[in-house]
Amino acid sequence: MKNKLWMASALLLLCTAPTAVRSQTPSAAARDLAGQWQGTLQQGNGQRTVLKIAKDGAQYKGVLYNIDQNGRAVAVPAIAVEGNAVKFEIKLQNASYEGMLSADGNAITGSEKLQNGELHALNLARVSGDAAWPIPEPPKPMAADATPKFDVVTVKPTDPNNTSGTWVTVRGRHLMTHNTTVETLITFAYGIQKRQIENAPAWLGEHYDLDGVPDVEGQPSGLQMRMLVADALVERFGLKFHHEQKEGTVYALTVAKGGPKMTVTADAPSTPGNFLYNGPGRLHVTNSTMKDFCKGMQESALDKPVLDQTGLTDRYDFQLNWTPDQSQFQQMGWRVPATDDPNAPPSLYTAVQEQLGLKLESTKAMVDAFVIDSIERPGAN
Repeated sequence: MKNKLWMASALLLLCTAPTAVRSQTPSAAARDLAGQWQGTLQQGNGQRTVLKIAKDGAQYKGVLYNIDQNGRAVAVPAIAVEGNAVKFEIKLQNASYEGMLSADGNAITGSEKLQNGELHALNLARVSGDAAWPIPEPPKPMAADATPKFDVVTVKPTDPNNTSGTWVTVRGRHLMTHNTTVETLITFAYGIQKRQIENAPAWLGEHYDLDGVPDVEGQPSGLQMRMLVADALVERFGLKFHHEQKEGTVYALTVAKGGPKMTVTADAPSTPGNFLYNGPGRLHVTNSTMKDFCKGMQESALDKPVLDQTGLTDRYDFQLNWTPDQSQFQQMGWRVPATDDPNAPPSLYTAVQEQLGLKLESTKAMVDAFVIDSIERPGAN
């Protein structure tokens, strides 16, 4: 009798075990990822994300959209599926994603790893029809010959409880800055390095947030963004200044032997470029000229003006990863931690040559001195 019971139990296990396995592993049909997926990246106030996946032969590829910001399409060249594990890299942002596909093939539970190593949950659901979030239309660019001023702008001290990151960006028609010192606003608006500023009061190191709408329709270009910040400095801070020419030490950017290694952008020149850090020494650049790159470096990382002597006229997309030294990022107020990691990225000068095909060298040249005549803290909005 015991043997019969044991045999019956074994037979029951053999009959039910395959069903249990099938409930945990997606079928071949369920593993077909083609379609639209969407979810909210749990970073800050949340960022709605859409991933459109297509099948290319036996491989998957996709296009990623952050629809709460500029909705710009970011290519995902390859998406790997191993069992119910889904993985891909977002190379343009130096980020990656890993998740697990549900048994019915309609959900992926996972997280995105950012360039700075932070992990943020991003659970994706397969959607169609009315449930699919619409991809925003690319904003129309501001007329290239427009010289905008702010129609409405607010300027307020940065909340001391929200000092993560320092940035200048465009969202829709709004130009916004966060956690930027007045010194940083000046260097951005006028394309100079902080050492070029003279007669500056000590409070130029105070941090402010700016949010304004231009008096001209359309999304401003990089140059027009600088015009708008300059307008805020004059109108809200009462900035008055003049220029003088003086000889000084600068960094010269030239093309290295073998030529540039950067990717020419597919964006229109009128599309705003990005110059974004995900921590010290982790730089993401899109749709930018070498002059834009030089301005960004002297405003953020370097202690001297940077002159573009490359002769390059294209706009580029690229990543630049390096290990900063203690002289860098002082104007950003960032502390650069010491590291003895043998796998850490190289120095800036080596990284510029190896990753971009350029050279950055110190030399002497005439530079513009930005002399402040008067400036005041902004009044209430």
